[in-house]
Amino acid sequence: MLAPAVIVRGLADARRVLAAAAGWPVLVLAPPEAARLLGPSWWVALARAARAEAGAVEAARFVLDCGAEAGIAQEALSLGAEGIVFTGPAAQAARLASVAGKAGALLLAGAPPALDMGAPGAPRRLAAWLGRAA
Repeated sequence: MLAPAVIVRGLADARRVLAAAAGWPVLVLAPPEAARLLGPSWWVALARAARAEAGAVEAARFVLDCGAEAGIAQEALSLGAEGIVFTGPAAQAARLASVAGKAGALLLAGAPPALDMGAPGAPRRLAAWLGRAA
């Protein structure tokens, strides 16, 4: 079973999610299309910055939604992405699964249900979404 997932739209959201998770498992997801629009290096840098500021957050995993873009997914893994969502063809997914496995990265075939921090009222619902007492 996957940890609760939260879509973040920047470093401030990532900080808030890591603080609310308080060391409990959480998937920190990039917004859909972020990989295509901003590139994987943006996401990897955001994850590293959030981890550096938050300290010990081993239970968090930062996952980049690459859609069906195999090239972007491959680049993300080569840059050190902790996880990717890839919705492309099975043959490409199998090759990416091999690369992800060697890197210790998570490969998801679809984005899990997630709380989007950009949605109205999301910060107020965050603790409950994570299964943590408010």
